[in-house]
Amino acid sequence: MAEDDRPKTPPPPAARVGWLAKIAPGVRKLVTRRETPSDNLWEKCPDTGEMIYRPDLEAALWVTPAGRHMRIRPALRFAYTFDEGRFDPIALPATADDPLGFNYGKPYKAILETARRTTGQTDAMMAGFGEVGGVPTVVLVQDFTFMGGSLGSAAGEAFITAAEDAVRRQCPFVVFSASGGARMQEGAISLMQMARTTVAIQRLRQKKLPYVVVLTDPTTGGVTASYAMLGDVHLSEPGATIGFAGRRVIEDTIRESLPPGFQTAEFLEERGMVDHVVARKDLPGMLASILRTLMMGRARPAAA
Repeated sequence: MAEDDRPKTPPPPAARVGWLAKIAPGVRKLVTRRETPSDNLWEKCPDTGEMIYRPDLEAALWVTPAGRHMRIRPALRFAYTFDEGRFDPIALPATADDPLGFNYGKPYKAILETARRTTGQTDAMMAGFGEVGGVPTVVLVQDFTFMGGSLGSAAGEAFITAAEDAVRRQCPFVVFSASGGARMQEGAISLMQMARTTVAIQRLRQKKLPYVVVLTDPTTGGVTASYAMLGDVHLSEPGATIGFAGRRVIEDTIRESLPPGFQTAEFLEERGMVDHVVARKDLPGMLASILRTLMMGRARPAAA
């Protein structure tokens, strides 16, 4: 076949031009699509279904008009807790991402990567050092957004590192718990963290340093069975779910019906498992009073 007889590749189709661009080429630049805000300006109340203007909710510390204390992440928790929101982050150690090579339809490593990309954190805990009511304090915050705040090796190391930092600084240790329990993708390694965190708390006790737990929604499973219930003082936000197993599991086990709200902070306060239920706006003042009292008579902790 001669070269001229070979089929020619058709040229690419010309880009389509809208009618407005044809009659007024410059007007397209003036009518570009408006940018949509990345954040929604409205939040739905989980209790009433009412739409709440986001700036109003932020001003109320993410507490709805119905009184629901919505879940907040570590950055806000630190801002609300430390004096003037000022603190120094505590570097937390790295751990093996997938010690068991776990796979249940989707590799555990892939789930971790998704959680890190979504939250911007390496794992479920963050720690900082600053002053609470003028008292130098180490604060650890558990983030339920990261895989349900589950307790794995990384979270266990974070807890121990923060507790040891409090011992080194000779200052109180405050933990905001929020978790669905142990991270089962790490098997027995996750369960070991229950014992390891308990040992870290004993080191605080040996040094007679305050350990205060603020139970937030939800605090359940192995976290409740370990460090969340070993504080010198237990506070809780209103309406927080606190328990070990779910209602159905317990009722099937004991073959009895349980009372309404038996796993709420208020129910547990009535029965002595929680010392006091405190509204979010009052938590900094309450913590400051408790820490000043428990540190009474001690020299001011070192700042570094």
